[in-house]
Amino acid sequence: MATAKKNLVIVESPSKAKTIGKFLGSKYKVVASVGHVRDLPKSKLGINIENDFDPEYIAIRGKGDLIKELKKEAKAADKIYLATDPDREGEAISWHLAYLLGIDEKEPCRIVFNEITKKAIQEAVKNPRPIDLKLVDAQQARRVLDRLVGYKISPILWRKVRRGLSAGRVQSAALKIICDRENQIKAFIPKEYWTIQALLSRSDAKTDKEFTARLTEYNGKKLTLNNKEETDRVLAALDKDGFVVTSVEQKERSKKAYAPFTTSSLQQEASTRLNFYTRKTMQVAQQLYEGIEIKGHGTVGLVTYIRTDSVRVSDEARTAAKSYITEHFGEKYWGNNFYSNKKKEVQDAHEAIRPSYIEFEPETLKESLTKDQYNLYKLIWSRFMASQMKPAVYNTVSAEIDNNGYGFRANGSKLLFDGYLKVYRATDDEDESKMLPELAAGDQLVQKAITGEQNFTQPPSRFTEASLVRDLEEKNIGRPSTYAPIVATLVERKYVSREKKSLVPTELGFIVTDFMEKYFKEIVDTGFTADMEDKLDLVEIEDNDWKNILRDFYGGFEKELSVADNEMEKVKFEDEPTGEICELCGRPMVKKMGRFGEFIACSGYPECKNTKNIVTTLDVKCPSCGKDIVVRKSKKGKTFYGCSGYPDCNQVYWYKPVNKKCPKCGSLLVERKLKGSKYACSNSECDYRE
Repeated sequence: MATAKKNLVIVESPSKAKTIGKFLGSKYKVVASVGHVRDLPKSKLGINIENDFDPEYIAIRGKGDLIKELKKEAKAADKIYLATDPDREGEAISWHLAYLLGIDEKEPCRIVFNEITKKAIQEAVKNPRPIDLKLVDAQQARRVLDRLVGYKISPILWRKVRRGLSAGRVQSAALKIICDRENQIKAFIPKEYWTIQALLSRSDAKTDKEFTARLTEYNGKKLTLNNKEETDRVLAALDKDGFVVTSVEQKERSKKAYAPFTTSSLQQEASTRLNFYTRKTMQVAQQLYEGIEIKGHGTVGLVTYIRTDSVRVSDEARTAAKSYITEHFGEKYWGNNFYSNKKKEVQDAHEAIRPSYIEFEPETLKESLTKDQYNLYKLIWSRFMASQMKPAVYNTVSAEIDNNGYGFRANGSKLLFDGYLKVYRATDDEDESKMLPELAAGDQLVQKAITGEQNFTQPPSRFTEASLVRDLEEKNIGRPSTYAPIVATLVERKYVSREKKSLVPTELGFIVTDFMEKYFKEIVDTGFTADMEDKLDLVEIEDNDWKNILRDFYGGFEKELSVADNEMEKVKFEDEPTGEICELCGRPMVKKMGRFGEFIACSGYPECKNTKNIVTTLDVKCPSCGKDIVVRKSKKGKTFYGCSGYPDCNQVYWYKPVNKKCPKCGSLLVERKLKGSKYACSNSECDYRE
């Protein structure tokens, strides 16, 4: 008797295959393509420009055996289902698989699902569809355009600046944004200003509640104090006993719950709250989506699809959230909230990122997850649950206080109903009460203290990964799913360095940006890049011809390439004297720029090839051996602090140590801003802070 043929399901990853396999049973075989199977060649452009920009796809090197195995499985199968990710990239992988396996793209071979649950998978298998060629073309348009920009500009950078450099449609625009911010910081001139604050109470009684009021106006007009002299004149004009309440306003204020996560907002929040790089966020989120072995449940996909621009939530998920919220917190916490995107994005086909199973509370999974998986899952679960809950309600009080025509203002608030704060707080002070004492118009107040404080305006902050992602999204540059590799590339190319959380452009970053601005102005122009992003989206939305975009772009681009190659002079990096003398030949040591960043070398090169890494020494001695603590970089570009005596001494700190010991245990203190403190003990088992 002949063996019954099985249905073949092809996904991208082995872990995803494992999770899906358990839902489909013995009649199905689930295998993984391990990502893309065909792509443009790495060794050449791979685009036939003369033949209307036809991409020249080839099987990816190293995947020959896998493709043979897929063909064998496909030949033996009764039906083939292509179950790659539900987005442009996933659709393109399915299209390439269909080509290699001889599947008619018009046949119902494609299945999609937003979450890896039994119900979702079984429902998808029942409703296969043809491959969506609009999605495929949208992916091809981006792939080909990015290849043209990268492979045409990068060789010029190699010849004129340094080998190993690259340019990119989104990468170069992002780098310019970082460089522009740094230029703003350098050009910033701080301006002096002063503030006056009074510490007040209703009476002299020690038990009476004190509160702070800030000077805001004089005779009803906004007051600005520019220097100490002006401040001293105001302080002299104030009557110590002349503080009188003129009005008190009370009102209730509601603070709505945050929308559930999109790819972008998840990257931002994970960066801010968990100190995750965007790349790490996407890696861990992918693990949660594809499935993790959970004790007593087998392999479970814990969150919905992680590449989405949408805040929409399915009715089924809302119903499940309602049941959980009313059962655990009470009916009054259920918010009946609906969310929609301000801009109708392409990726709205997918829901927001949420837990696949509400009942899987983070704490119940802690033993089955790594620390990173647990922290990210908890963030996603909490944010989603909060999004379905009532607003937090505050009682806010504002008091206006007069003293000889000088107007002071004091504000206070009290949390009346915690609402969504029951499960999720985006900032530490969301639930803090800062109430004023009971005040009424006409109340005479007692001055406990009054101070004038000098301040200076601050330059704009450097970008962090979180703020860069926010800025790119607001400017419509690229797509959130691409932000992680973009930031990683900027760091790997030494265009930017990481200083704590900040992204700081290097000299090389400025050189490349200046080159791009001079010769390829449109590519780094945020308006042009955003407009191009909209055109690429229209390929998917309105089925526009994707090659029209390339034709319109390439004419001008080709001329720019010629001008850049002919006009740009080779960049010479000036060697910077260090004041050190080469211990091998006695000539001066200089700072040089190399492929992997700056280093110190003998000025007598090539006769003398003495080189050293650049070492920044802290004014802190290693507690283990007494040698200097120096600044180091990990392979991933993360700054840490270690003993200069390495490898004999392996003392390491991930936060900057200071020359001060913990009074509790004797370990070094480190700079670590936690709530209410600036320093913390470096000993993880010690809780001392100051």
